[in-house]
Amino acid sequence: MKLAYTMAPGRGDTDLVLERLAANLAARGLRCCGTVQINSKRSDVGPCDMDVRVLPDGPVLRISQDLGSQARGCRLDPAALETAVGLVKVSLSSGADLLIVNKFGKHEAEGRGFRDVIAEAVATEIPVLVGLNALNRPAFETFAEGLATRLPPEPAALMAWVNEMTVSADMLV
Repeated sequence: MKLAYTMAPGRGDTDLVLERLAANLAARGLRCCGTVQINSKRSDVGPCDMDVRVLPDGPVLRISQDLGSQARGCRLDPAALETAVGLVKVSLSSGADLLIVNKFGKHEAEGRGFRDVIAEAVATEIPVLVGLNALNRPAFETFAEGLATRLPPEPAALMAWVNEMTVSADMLV
């Protein structure tokens, strides 16, 4: 199965690793689709704003909601996430060498979000790289049926996996 995940230890570190990887792959001419997350510090004391950039050159969508300084809990804007999912589905149907999903999060764990897009890519032999956190790891492992490869959050390791997955795909053609 051409499914892998990576987990970086610091808050937002996985986002940075995947964003850099996507930029490097695009520079090499690889057709990547999916999303990478961009976290922006705010001028007030609130938590960062979360945006996703739809790959390869799609829009940047704000996926966080400003719920006020006293709010606790999930700030994800589900409508914005589903907009990103729809855009990625269209991009994937046009052909891709790789699908990058910034996070297998709560929505995916509950059967929504990018879950169907990931399954479609895997079913059509398009390699998939997913960002993951410890909270959603059990749901991801169940979804992947234990067949996903864990990759260290290091550029060289991620690039080696992508090279292996895309070279083997080219040889089949």
